[in-house]
Amino acid sequence: MRQLTALDTQFLSAESHTTTSHVAGVAILDPACAPTGTVTREGLINLLRERIHLAPPLRMRLADVPFALDRPYWVEDADLDLREHVYESTLPAPGDDDQLAEHVSRIHARRLDRRRPLWEMHLIQGLPDGRVALYTKVHHCAIDGVSGAEILVSLLDLSPEPRLVETPPEVPAERTPEQIGLLAGGLARSVVHPLAALRSFTRAVADLDAIPLASALPGARLIARATRRLLGDERPRPELPPLAAPRTPFNGVISGERSFAFGSIPLEEIRRVSRTFGMSVNDVVMTLCASALRRWLISCDALPGQPLIAAVPVAVRTARGSETIGNQISAMITPLATNVECPKERLSTVRSAMLAAKRRFAVSPATWLNDVCAMFPAPFSALATPTLFRLAGMVGTGVNLIVSNVPGPPFPLYLCGARVLSYYPMSVVTDVTGALSITCISYDGRLDLGVVACPARVPDVWSLIGHIDEAMEELTTLAKRERAAELESAAMESETPGPEERGTAEGAGRATPDAGSAQPDTVEKIPA
Repeated sequence: MRQLTALDTQFLSAESHTTTSHVAGVAILDPACAPTGTVTREGLINLLRERIHLAPPLRMRLADVPFALDRPYWVEDADLDLREHVYESTLPAPGDDDQLAEHVSRIHARRLDRRRPLWEMHLIQGLPDGRVALYTKVHHCAIDGVSGAEILVSLLDLSPEPRLVETPPEVPAERTPEQIGLLAGGLARSVVHPLAALRSFTRAVADLDAIPLASALPGARLIARATRRLLGDERPRPELPPLAAPRTPFNGVISGERSFAFGSIPLEEIRRVSRTFGMSVNDVVMTLCASALRRWLISCDALPGQPLIAAVPVAVRTARGSETIGNQISAMITPLATNVECPKERLSTVRSAMLAAKRRFAVSPATWLNDVCAMFPAPFSALATPTLFRLAGMVGTGVNLIVSNVPGPPFPLYLCGARVLSYYPMSVVTDVTGALSITCISYDGRLDLGVVACPARVPDVWSLIGHIDEAMEELTTLAKRERAAELESAAMESETPGPEERGTAEGAGRATPDAGSAQPDTVEKIPA
C-alpha cells in the first residue's frame, strides 16, 4: 500500500464537471503484418492479461481516507476485470482524421471511474486501408509522461511476433486497508501537517521568482534571494525573464467539452534545423509552437505585446516508470517569443529563453511543484481546488499553455502483431493552465503531435496543426538559406589569396603594368 504524494492528489482534486486530469494517446495501427490480419478486443484483453504485471498503475485502485482527511492510497485491485477497461467502437465511413479526432474528443472529455483502476483502452475500427486506432487514457495521478511511455512500451514488441513474457510468481493478495486504520493515520498526519507545510512553504519561497503567478508579485526576486540566504543556499541563480502571462483567447474558464487535432513532422527536418542553428531538437519544437501560436493569435486579432508563457514538464524520475506509480515531474516556466516578428530572431530568442530556463532549473530544487501542493491540508485541497481553479481562470492566468515533448523509441513497435504507425499524445487543459495543450513524442523517425483544446475557447483546433506545418516550412527555408550563406562565405574565403599569393600578384602587377594594372585593385577588393 502506497500513499499518493501531494502532487498526485492535486491531479485528483483538480477534477470537476469541466476538468479531467488524465493523459492519453492515440496509436494508429496497421494490422497487415499481424498473424490474424486484424486487432480485436479479445486480443487486447489477452495481451493485457499476460503483461499486466509489467504495468503497476494498471492494477491499482484508490483507497480513500474517510472524510478526505488525508491523501488516498494505492492498493492492488484483487477483482480487476479487464473487460471493464477495454472497449471497442467503429467509425462510420469514410473514417477520416476529422471523424477519428471527434470520436476521441468525446472519450477524452469523460472522467474515469474512481471505483476501478484509473485507465481505459478504446479500440477504434473503421479507418481507411484496414488501419485501426487505439486510444488509451490513464489518470495523471498514476503516471507522468515518461512513466506512461514506458508502460505503453511494456505492452509493445519489437517485431510482429509477440515476445515471450515470463509469468510472475504469485504473491499473496494485498488486504484492503480498514477504514478505521486509514482514519487514525489521517488524524495523526493532520497534527504534524503544519510543520511539514512550513518546510514546503520555505522551499517554495526560496524559488519564488520561478513560480507562475508568484513571480509577478512585487519584490518576488528579493524575497527569494533573502530566503535562500536564510537557508544557507549561496549558489547563484541565473536570472529569469519576466514570467507574467498575458491574457489570450484560450485563457479563462473552460467548458467540459474537448477537441483534438493531430499531425506529424519528419524528425530529420527538425534535426536539420537544430544542427544548422546549433540548438537542441526541443528548442526547435518550442519555436514551432511559438510560431504557430503567433499565427493563430494574429488570425484572431489577439496577439499580445508580451510573449506567451509556457509550462514545460520535466521528468525528475530516478526509477523506471514500470516499477513505480505516480508522478516524478517538475516544470520549467519559459517565455515563447510569440511577440518576435522575425523568424530567425524568434528562433534565437526561444533558444536563449530555454537556455536560461534550463540553467535555472539545474540549480533550483526540482520539488517546487510538489511543495506548492503540499502546503495545503488534504481536506482543503479536495474541497477548494476546483473553486480556486475556476477563480484563477476568471481573474488571471499562471501560464498560457502547457507544451510537452517526450522522447520515444526511434524504431517501429508492434501491438498484437500490428505495426504502430504513429502515436499522438494528449494532455490536460484546465482553467489555470489554459484551454490548450500541445504534446509531442518522437517515434520511428517522426515527431508526432497532439493538440487538445476546449472548443469554447479554441473553436478551430485543426488550424493550429496547419500553423505548425507552416512554421516548419518557414524554419526549413531559413535553414537552407543559412547553409547557402555559409557555403558562399566559405567559397569566398577559399578564393581569397593569402599573403604570399597577394605579394606575388602585386609583383606581377609591377612587372606588367599595362596588362595587369587592375589586378592589385581586384585583389584588394575581394576581402571587402
